[in-house]
This record gives sequence, C-alpha cells and structure tokens, in this order.
Amino acid sequence: MNTKVDSTHSAVNPLDVAKYAASILLIAAGIAGWYLLSWPTPVKALLVILSLIAAGAVALFTAKGREAREFFTESLFELRKVVWPTKDETVRTTIVILIVVVIVSLVLAGFDWLISLGVRALLGQGGAA
Repeated sequence: MNTKVDSTHSAVNPLDVAKYAASILLIAAGIAGWYLLSWPTPVKALLVILSLIAAGAVALFTAKGREAREFFTESLFELRKVVWPTKDETVRTTIVILIVVVIVSLVLAGFDWLISLGVRALLGQGGAA
C-alpha cells in the first residue's frame, strides 16, 4: 500500500494564488469570448473548451493540483489490483439477486394481504361506510 502521512500545513504559496487567479481569468476570458465575440458558434464553443482546458492545466501546477494528480495516480494503481468478476459469475449473481427480489416481494405482498384482511375484519367486513 502506498500510504503516506503528510503534515498539513496551511501556508498559502503566493505563486499558487497567482496560478488560481490565472485559472479564474482564463475561464472568465472564455465565457466573455462566448458572449462578446461575433464568431460562429462552433468556434466560440471551442474557445470556451480551450479556456477550460488551459485553466485546468494551470491549476494542475499548484500544490492542490499536485495532490489531485497524485490521488488519481494512486487510484489508477489501486484499480489495477481489483479482481473483476467473470461474465459467468456476473450472470449467476444477477439471477440470484432477481430470485431473492421476487421472493421478498411475494413475502411482502403476503404480509400486505394479511394486514388488509385484519383491517377489513376490524372495520366490519366490507370497509365501506
């Protein structure tokens, strides 16, 4: 397992703040371009997408961005360890679940029927006033 104990220090790096500001400005520029430019819609959409990608790329080089990259890398590493069920196991498990659902539904329907019989008996046969 790739577990690390990091000290949590809340010191804010001024360079990271500048990178966050640059990311926000890139997003704002993309949105402003959408509304202010008289380019064709596909080109404006591409501008917004590119501004979002650029903002994400800038944000990835901050301390939190490095932490996010490390988290995703470790997640992918852990996903490689997962033993996925075969098609046969999946089909068998699905069939068992469906059978259990039908059985539980029938039991609940039986309880409902018994309770409604009891209520009808208490209310006097028909239940209609």
